[in-house]
Amino acid sequence: MEELTHYINGARVSGKSGRFADVFNPATGDVQAKVPLASADELADAVAAAQAAQPAWAATNPQRRARVMMKFVHLLNVNMDKLAEALSREHGKTLPDAAGDVQRGLEVVEYCIGAPELLKGDYTDSAGPGIDMYSMKQPLGVTAGITPFNFPAMIPMWMCAPAIVCGNAFILKPSERDPSVPLMLAELLEEAGLPKGIMQVVNGDKEAVDAILDNDVIQSIGFVGSTPIAEYIYGRGCTNGKRVQCFGGAKNHMIIMPDADMDQAADALVGAGYGAAGERCMAISVAVPVGEATADKLVEKLVPRIEKLKVGPYTAGNDVDYGPVVTAAAKQNILGLVERGVAQGAELVVDGRDFNLQGYEDGFFVGPHLFDRVTTDMDIYKKEIFGPVLSCVRAQSYEEAIGMAMDHEYGNGTAIFTRDGDTARDFANRINIGMVGVNVPIPVPLAYHTFGGWKKSVFGDLNQHGPDAFKFYTRTKTVTARWPSGIKEGGEFSIPVME
Repeated sequence: MEELTHYINGARVSGKSGRFADVFNPATGDVQAKVPLASADELADAVAAAQAAQPAWAATNPQRRARVMMKFVHLLNVNMDKLAEALSREHGKTLPDAAGDVQRGLEVVEYCIGAPELLKGDYTDSAGPGIDMYSMKQPLGVTAGITPFNFPAMIPMWMCAPAIVCGNAFILKPSERDPSVPLMLAELLEEAGLPKGIMQVVNGDKEAVDAILDNDVIQSIGFVGSTPIAEYIYGRGCTNGKRVQCFGGAKNHMIIMPDADMDQAADALVGAGYGAAGERCMAISVAVPVGEATADKLVEKLVPRIEKLKVGPYTAGNDVDYGPVVTAAAKQNILGLVERGVAQGAELVVDGRDFNLQGYEDGFFVGPHLFDRVTTDMDIYKKEIFGPVLSCVRAQSYEEAIGMAMDHEYGNGTAIFTRDGDTARDFANRINIGMVGVNVPIPVPLAYHTFGGWKKSVFGDLNQHGPDAFKFYTRTKTVTARWPSGIKEGGEFSIPVME
């Protein structure tokens, strides 16, 4: 069995704690590797190496740092198939979906090539008699990121690329469920010219997370995961004086108006609700058709599409729609919520509870489920299921529909399908949710905009990637400079004032 490592100071390093976690093949249920779980001392060693390497990297001009990102983009493209296969093997995604995971991270790296422009400061000539003022965007020092299992390539790149190009060192604590791709990314960064020690990968569990939160050298922390853990990391990190941004759970609604193209809406819902087995923070998990006639038409079109979904391992070909969920525990949690939905009175229109894939009986596959006539007091509506389960909540009016999304505690993403511009404009302006789609089911912004939700989906003041990333990973220093003309003799003992 393969024993994975950390990546510290330019080399793969075996774990020293004696503690390991199993890395499964979700399609078969077999343990395919074990990953070391770092101790606080091992984390401290990685931080010390990063702290030693960071000043020289910060002193490297932004254009040269950007060139490393250029080469990194090239290497990501060259190694795309290799990265996607490693990702699929540990996560369970289909190969096209895994390649998309890498691609959306790559696009943020491309944006970071613009660092020389994005890191420019401001200058004021003659702010006072003989006085000039200017601001500089300077790196924080050693930064850290704690990333989830569902995007083991994209989210690490969303964090590490802007942090590094701004002149920081970066400590990555990836999910212990699928750690191979983050290790590969670190190697590719150094092949692209990144100095040793600037990108460190420390595998671990809560002990490593707490060590990151309490380490005095680490200046900032990024996190993506569940809301309870986001709240914990944000509270403890801020208490320790760090700059922290945490992105938590989601319950994304898609409102379908009576004038919407029902085929387009149904296709969008199937892709957004069941892609990646629903293990996306931007997945649509709640469909809100407006009016009984709209709901009946929508469900009628959804059922045959959902029943035709092909579920299987990534090795079964590119026509597989989605693969297994990541662990047996995740599968049991999803099926438990499905049972609660049935018990609480929701109508299970497509029942995937008995799904069984021949030859993969021990894998973590979950069949597709569709609930109709869900109400807002049910657990399947209130909780983030993170699986291939779509709930249809019937609204009698547009106001009732928009009220559901606005009243929910999560505010990550939402969408509306309509042909009416007035309705779409009203929706986009009024909704209290961070990312909005108009006839777009998964409105993930491109790299040069920012990604982030509202309400209990986010903790912190700045979003991920785009311009906000360069704000998060730098601090501003303002200099007031005066160059007196002529040579003065003697000291001045009174407080200087502006004349």
